[in-house]
Amino acid sequence: MSAMSSKNLPLSDSLKDPARSEPPGVLIMGSGAMACLFAARLAAARIPVTMYAVRAENVQALQQNGVCLVDKSGSEKYYPVTVISQAQEAAVARYALVTVKSWQTQRTAWRLAECLASDGLALTLQNGLGNREQLAHVLGAERVTLGVTTLGSTALSPGRVQPAGEGVISLSAHPRLAPFTNLLQMAGFVIETAPNATVLLWGKLVINAAINPITALLGVPNGELLRRPHARALLQAAAREAAAVAVAQGIQLPYPDPVVAAETIARNTAENRSSMLQDVQRGGPTEIDAICGAIVNAGERTGVPTPINRTLWQLVNGLTPEDK
Repeated sequence: MSAMSSKNLPLSDSLKDPARSEPPGVLIMGSGAMACLFAARLAAARIPVTMYAVRAENVQALQQNGVCLVDKSGSEKYYPVTVISQAQEAAVARYALVTVKSWQTQRTAWRLAECLASDGLALTLQNGLGNREQLAHVLGAERVTLGVTTLGSTALSPGRVQPAGEGVISLSAHPRLAPFTNLLQMAGFVIETAPNATVLLWGKLVINAAINPITALLGVPNGELLRRPHARALLQAAAREAAAVAVAQGIQLPYPDPVVAAETIARNTAENRSSMLQDVQRGGPTEIDAICGAIVNAGERTGVPTPINRTLWQLVNGLTPEDK
């Protein structure tokens, strides 16, 4: 980690007491847009952050400069983080945040197994279905919990991100979660706890299916979908279809109208380029299998037709490399 000036680091009033003990650190698995957003805000609150990065360009940028947060005016602030690229470099972590793409979850779980404390807790904020289960298979169910967020973040270059819409972090209840929740609140995140993880997961999945693939196919930020009648109609159809699959499984979504929910998120994150669009633009694989693909598979099990999600699934896969 390179030496960096802290002159740009805002200091929370709750942390100004010099007698206050240093808060526990957070290990962030990943170095993409969301990972950098969380790293910057945690580091700004004087919470030690270690980022586990694999891509060489991200490792280099983070080691040289830390995380750079760019506001709407173009002003930049840099935040120091510790960067590692293999498990043996990590200190034992009590709390870990998993932000990698869904297709990276399995290999990330094995990496995390080497550095997560036996009584530690890994929080997944990933898109799509199956991530919690893959992590729990390797780490044990007692060391994994699930969350979803509607926060937006756009990667400008390795280690440089721009926030693109505020939102809430909804967390599934877990007996070890309270100290982790406190750290996130110290960093200014709005937290709510929900008793049903499945409801949380499907609530976000429906919204992801309605927004992400369409923005990726059209090459536009989220808010543009609401300004284009045909794109908006497709968003609405995808949301209704995905919600029907949830209902067929007995899942009561955390909002009364999936279309209103998806359009609200698109409006609140209007300038955000979805993670799927960012993946397509850099020529990488996407999470479409864990989003629309998962909805199609669940639809087949429950007898709910999913032609819209199936088409979006196939079209996005047609844009990206098959080798992951």
